[in-house]
Amino acid sequence: MASLESVDRMFSQAVESKTMPGIVAVAATDQGEIYQGAFGKRELGKEASMTIDTVMWIASMTKAITATAAMQLVEQGKLGLDRPAQDVVPDLASARVLEGFDAAGKPRLRAPRRPITLRHLLTHTAGFSYEIWNPAVARYQTATNTPGITTCTNAALTTPLMFDPGDRWEYGINMDWAGKMVEAVSGAPLDRYFQQHILGPLGMTDTSFRISPSQRARLAKVHQRGEDGALAPIEFEIPQAPEFCMGGGGLYGTATDYLTFARMILHGGTFKGARVLRAETVDLMAENHIGALEVGVMKTAIPALSNDVELFPGITKKWGLSFLINTQPASTGRMAGSLAWAGLANTYFWIDRTMRLCGVFLSQVFPFYDRTAIDLFSRFETEVYRAVSVRAAA
Repeated sequence: MASLESVDRMFSQAVESKTMPGIVAVAATDQGEIYQGAFGKRELGKEASMTIDTVMWIASMTKAITATAAMQLVEQGKLGLDRPAQDVVPDLASARVLEGFDAAGKPRLRAPRRPITLRHLLTHTAGFSYEIWNPAVARYQTATNTPGITTCTNAALTTPLMFDPGDRWEYGINMDWAGKMVEAVSGAPLDRYFQQHILGPLGMTDTSFRISPSQRARLAKVHQRGEDGALAPIEFEIPQAPEFCMGGGGLYGTATDYLTFARMILHGGTFKGARVLRAETVDLMAENHIGALEVGVMKTAIPALSNDVELFPGITKKWGLSFLINTQPASTGRMAGSLAWAGLANTYFWIDRTMRLCGVFLSQVFPFYDRTAIDLFSRFETEVYRAVSVRAAA
């Protein structure tokens, strides 16, 4: 592995100063793994140290795996990107657009102007949102006693659209519906489908919706950063007996497992002797699928769970089939056209198909887009690119 002592020092300082509880980071080129490191504690105030095999809630990093499942079924002709999704999941036929609230606070709803498609769901253009970044969703949930998505109850999927399908990009519960589509056409619950067709073939033995006893023994605690910057462990866990497996954010896993998934994408759909996707499918997933629409700033509506999110300020961002795409090179060294996303507890990954490089950074901190975590992730990425370029020059 490449020597990245600067990364070790940086992460060690962050956990020793208690500005972060614990961090696990890994990176690889198409030739092999080049960095892995674990720092700090699984829970502040406790003895257990972070290790490479520490299990964490990877949240919305689940989405790319759900999209992979959906695209396997597109390859087989069982799903179509542009067919009405309600033909597969009839419940989507009842989706309505929220136009506002009447004087009594009752939601005003109307039928959408066009049907939702799988492409809309995979690109966050269907009209669904999250209450974390859209206060109208929270107002609707309160007015109608509708639960939030992390309850993993089917009722949580009944929140309305915020706009007509295809009109704009807005982050939301789209991938949970995509997971429902996978279940409908495969005849298998999402966890079993993942195991049989993605996780099992790739040897991702530590990634699952339900936490096994072995995983629980290595589980990191989620920490909340207070307004004063101090961190404290909190009780937070995705339901372990869910009504449905949350394709948008329900997975727990390790950094090395997710790096395996990223390397599969980097290698054009195959890794460890397993063909998960066709190369042309990976190419398709890596294209801009939102046209002239743009990924904008995500303004927080619940500051305890997320800060305002502006990825790559000054760079136009597009969306592929579940991936964020930067259209210009980033200051870290990430090339234009790279793929990336993240999870709510400050977990991040990127896949640079031009430089043949990918990396994963996992922590367990609320709120999302934590300044300290983002700074460390950016510096980690920068140092990885620097090490790779030095090695290439040598």
